[in-house]
Amino acid sequence: MNGQTIIVPEYKDVQGPLVFLAGPIQGAEDWQSKAIDILRENAPDLHIASPRWNKVYKEGEFTQKMYEEQVDWETHYLQRAAGNGGIMFWLAKEKEHFCHRAYAQTSRVEYGEWINELKHKPAINIMMGIEKGYTGEKYIRYRFEERLGKICSSLEETCLRAVKEIYDHLSA
Repeated sequence: MNGQTIIVPEYKDVQGPLVFLAGPIQGAEDWQSKAIDILRENAPDLHIASPRWNKVYKEGEFTQKMYEEQVDWETHYLQRAAGNGGIMFWLAKEKEHFCHRAYAQTSRVEYGEWINELKHKPAINIMMGIEKGYTGEKYIRYRFEERLGKICSSLEETCLRAVKEIYDHLSA
């Protein structure tokens, strides 16, 4: 079996573990493509859900309908990954600044929400890595390392930890 890569806005009915690539999109480099390559190389059967559209949209092109589609898609695949697989947060540093929007504002809500979920559902696999230069890195490491275990420092390390934790969980 080969793992499927699912890109917003498409839905695929896949069986087996899935990793959701959570983290900044707007203002960040395309780290999701790099993560997909690393994950494919190390876990070819793992399904991957990436919330980064294949097209880059300019200011004003991303409609309200597309926004709602994005949020619904992310909610679906975050829940799916939490139930069978894992959620991998990569907190990439800001590459391009947008004055009208706080960098990683959605990601910050998502990791707070999912780390809180661990209180009620400790079996959820959540892995986190933080790129040097991500604002708030020191605080995030201090607050969340106790709950998540080691917080990785490179994208590759984070991907490899995700593969290990997801497959270790399956064999337990």
